[in-house]
Amino acid sequence: MSRPFSSLLGFRAPAALLLALLPALAWAQATPTPNRVDGYGAPSTTAPTPPDPSNHGETEVNILSSYYSQDGSHGAVEGGIGTQHLTDLTPTIILNVPLDSATRISANLGMDYYASASTDRIDQVLSSPSAHDTRYHLDLGYSRQLADKRTIVGFGGGFSKEYDYLSGNVTASWAHASQDGNRELSVAAQAFFDRATLILPAELRQGRGGDHGSGFDTRQSYNLNIVYSQVLTQRLQAAVSTELVAQNGLLSTPFHRVYFRETGGALGTAKRELLPRQRYKYPVGLRLTYYAADLVQVRGFYRFYNDNFGITAHTFELETPVKVTPFFVLYPFYRYHTQTAAKYFAPYLAHSLTDQYYTSDYDLADFSAHKLGLGLRYSPVYGIGRFKTPFGGRVAKFKALDLRYAYYRQSVGLTASLISADLSFTMP
Repeated sequence: MSRPFSSLLGFRAPAALLLALLPALAWAQATPTPNRVDGYGAPSTTAPTPPDPSNHGETEVNILSSYYSQDGSHGAVEGGIGTQHLTDLTPTIILNVPLDSATRISANLGMDYYASASTDRIDQVLSSPSAHDTRYHLDLGYSRQLADKRTIVGFGGGFSKEYDYLSGNVTASWAHASQDGNRELSVAAQAFFDRATLILPAELRQGRGGDHGSGFDTRQSYNLNIVYSQVLTQRLQAAVSTELVAQNGLLSTPFHRVYFRETGGALGTAKRELLPRQRYKYPVGLRLTYYAADLVQVRGFYRFYNDNFGITAHTFELETPVKVTPFFVLYPFYRYHTQTAAKYFAPYLAHSLTDQYYTSDYDLADFSAHKLGLGLRYSPVYGIGRFKTPFGGRVAKFKALDLRYAYYRQSVGLTASLISADLSFTMP
C-alpha cells in the first residue's frame, strides 16, 4: 500500500521548484518536496536552458543527491495528531547536451525513495507496505537560440510514476533579451495531467479491509510563469516574476482522516479529507542581486502568495555568497515564511459535520517557518580532476562540487533537515 509521495511531507509552504538546471542552489533553496495532491506544486520538468558559449560544445552532467529528514506531531493521516516522521533520499542525474552552437537537449532522470511513519497509519498497522515507496521521474527538454541571438525557444515533457500515482507533463518556453543585454523577458507554460489511485484509511474502505484501492481520480494543473529581469546599475540587478496556477480535479488526499467534534476521535468516526476540486494561485515575486564588493554578493527575494483556498503568504529569503578564495565560495542563507490558514482547515476535533469541506492537514494551517543553512562551492579554473570515460575513451572533467545543509522549523512544531550535494562534470 502506498500514497502519492510528495503529499507525505507536511513541509510545503508555497515556495519554489524542487529542481532547476542550476541544480545545487535552486535544489536546496526550494521546499524539499512540494505537494502534488493539495496543489502546492507538481513534479518539475527539465526546463530548456540557453546554450552556454563558455562550455565550447561540451556535454554537462550534474549528479545530485539529497537526504531529507523531518519530524512532527500533526500528521494528517491520523487527523492532525499523528507522527510526521519521514526520511527521503533523492539521487538525480541532469544532462545538458549541445547539438550545435545554438541548440541543446536536456534530460532529468531520478528517483525519490522515502520511508514514512505517518503513512503506516493508513492501515493502523505499523511496518505495513505503505511505510515506504519509490517515485521515478524522467523529463526531457529541447531549446534553440534563434538567428537574432537574443531569442530562445524551448519545449519539453516528462512523467513521474509511483505505486499509486502517475503524472505526465508538457512545457514550452520563450525568452527574449534586449539588444544591450540589460533586460530580458521570459515566459514558460506547463501542463500536468495526473492520475491517482484512491487509497482510503482501512476503516473507511468498503468491507473495512480487503482491496486498499477505491477507484481512480485525475487532476489537471496549468502553470504560467512570467519573469522580467533588468540590470539597474553596475552593481544591482532585479527580477519580477509571477506564476499563475489553475488546477482542476483531485485536490484532496483520500487517506487523510478528519475527526469531528460531534462524533469524537474513536476509530471509525473519521471521514476522509474533502476539498474543492478547483484551485487558483496568484504568487508575485521580486528578486534583487547586489554586488556589494568583488568578493561578496547579497541576494534577496520576496514572494507574495494568495489563492482561492483563503491562504495568504509572505516569503523572504536572503543569501550572501562570499568568495573565500578565487575558487571557493561560502553562501549562508536564511528564509522566513508566514501564511494564514485555508478556510477549510481546522485542527483535530474542531470541524463540524455541517462543514462542506474539511481538512486537518497542517500544511494548510496558519504558521510561520524559518530555514537557516550554509552552502559551499569549490570550482577551480581547471577543474577538480579528470578521468577517462567508457564513451570512446573521452576525458571528462570533474568541474565543481556544491554541498549544502539547511535546517527548517515551523511554529506548529515540525522540524526538518536537508543535506544536498551537486557534482558537476563536463565531457567533450
